[in-house]
Amino acid sequence: MGRLLACQLARQGHRIALYDAQGPEAGGAAARVAAAMLAPLAESAVTEPGVVRMGQYALERWPQLIAGLDQPVFFQQNGTLVLWHRQDAGDAQRLCALFEKNRRINPTLPALQNLSGSALHEIEPATTHRFNQGVYLPGEGQLDNRQLLDALRATLTRLNVEMHWNTPREMGDFAPGTAGQPDWVLDCRGLGARGAWRQLRGVRGEVLRVHAPEVRLLRPTRLVHPRYPLYIAPKEDHLFVIGATEIESDDMSAPSVRSTLELLSAAYTVHSGFAEARIVEISTQCRPTLPDNLPAVRRLSERVIEVNGLYRHGFMISPAMLDVVLELLATGDSQLARRFDVAVHTAPAP
Repeated sequence: MGRLLACQLARQGHRIALYDAQGPEAGGAAARVAAAMLAPLAESAVTEPGVVRMGQYALERWPQLIAGLDQPVFFQQNGTLVLWHRQDAGDAQRLCALFEKNRRINPTLPALQNLSGSALHEIEPATTHRFNQGVYLPGEGQLDNRQLLDALRATLTRLNVEMHWNTPREMGDFAPGTAGQPDWVLDCRGLGARGAWRQLRGVRGEVLRVHAPEVRLLRPTRLVHPRYPLYIAPKEDHLFVIGATEIESDDMSAPSVRSTLELLSAAYTVHSGFAEARIVEISTQCRPTLPDNLPAVRRLSERVIEVNGLYRHGFMISPAMLDVVLELLATGDSQLARRFDVAVHTAPAP
């Protein structure tokens, strides 16, 4: 959120200073670890309609944002495939019923496509001999989050944004509107803002990155499972991001042996080529989350805005949150916030 806002405001002609507690690679940020899937229909099973509408908005907005960056960013809009093993058919039926229910709530969502046999193998040849049923969610997408972070940094450099890396700051370090101080302060620190926004909590996730030349998946693939609903997001050059875990904890320690084995075993059941994959990275990070699992904006004063609580939907909803904040800065109001049911608090929550 911080880099997106800095980039758009600099384009508008504002003089921007960006302070980041981490370095330019965004180490220590959930944004670096994420799989960056843009899947509003898939996520409709676990979130509210407003978040789904933000995800639909982002599928149109991301190509516009990426087109203005100084470096290429992998962006794919090839849909999502949902698979399950025979023993998990009951769970899959319940999930598909949720998808259909949410389409009735939001008819602009694309219709899911039930696939079996040759139809499934035609759309995703890698599933041959392992799965006979699946569901295709058309229009959904993904991007490469690390390429995006790098491209934003390069663009900010060209736009002459002052970038202060490894420079943590607190709200009390600024007195916006006074002599020698910025006109506005925008706080996008995620869990770094817990001292000011005490309702924030961390939700732990564990993610693997593997290089698997023998695997050819054409789109993000999700595996229905009663314990760990796996996702596999194929990036460029046979790099795959694999994850599933969501733990109510702000523990940043390394992943456990059990969770790593479960992730790898589940991936292997999707495609045997993962057996010879090389593990590039095993990462742990915590998502910044508010009590209702929804994003929010707080206007602490006329010159201070906080943006937080993007939870597991950071890349899926950040273009919508970006435009909400830009509207607030320009007019003091946001029609988009109402369209997306984004809470805009005018004072600190108790």
